[in-house]
Amino acid sequence: MNQHHSPLIYLVDDDDAVREALALLLKSVGLRAEGFASPQQFLAQHDRHGIGCVVLDIRMPGISGLDVLDTLAAGSDLPVIMLTGHGNVDLCRRAFKNGAEEFLQKPVDDDVFLDSVQKAVRQHIARRDKQAASLAAQQRLQRLSGRELDVLQRIADGMTNKEIARELALSPRTVETYRANVFAKLEVDTLAQLIRHYLLLLPQR
Repeated sequence: MNQHHSPLIYLVDDDDAVREALALLLKSVGLRAEGFASPQQFLAQHDRHGIGCVVLDIRMPGISGLDVLDTLAAGSDLPVIMLTGHGNVDLCRRAFKNGAEEFLQKPVDDDVFLDSVQKAVRQHIARRDKQAASLAAQQRLQRLSGRELDVLQRIADGMTNKEIARELALSPRTVETYRANVFAKLEVDTLAQLIRHYLLLLPQR
């Protein structure tokens, strides 16, 4: 099954009742959940390459939720929703500063919780899709010859075929051929697509 179709929600909380209640709630809307009473166990076992999000209690024995958040931020792009029974402005500010997507206070409202989780998962999928598209674009750029890349950079600069031909000491017909090759290898049909997908990936001239 495609990972996009089967996100996994990690529930990290030392309160068994909270984990079980949230897992049932997530199951009611078709989301998979996996519970961990120990943050150390979660850090050792979670799939940092998977799609989903982490629901993380801020106060746990051994290692705090904020420390777990820091550890995740260093090696994973999984979005994190912080839960706390002792909400205050300082904790909230620190959680957001450290990269949390949301900060919810227990007892959390069911609808607010589900909305937050579903939003986090949607954003995670969107980020992964953007990363995949960027990687694919970079791989297509590597198909270009040195001269094709020269032409592409000048197309991106807004130069006409005649201007490119003059600058590169080529015939306009040769520039047309290179231009056609660039569009074919990069799998674009229009100049707008070319600029949108490749402008930021081009090396600086």
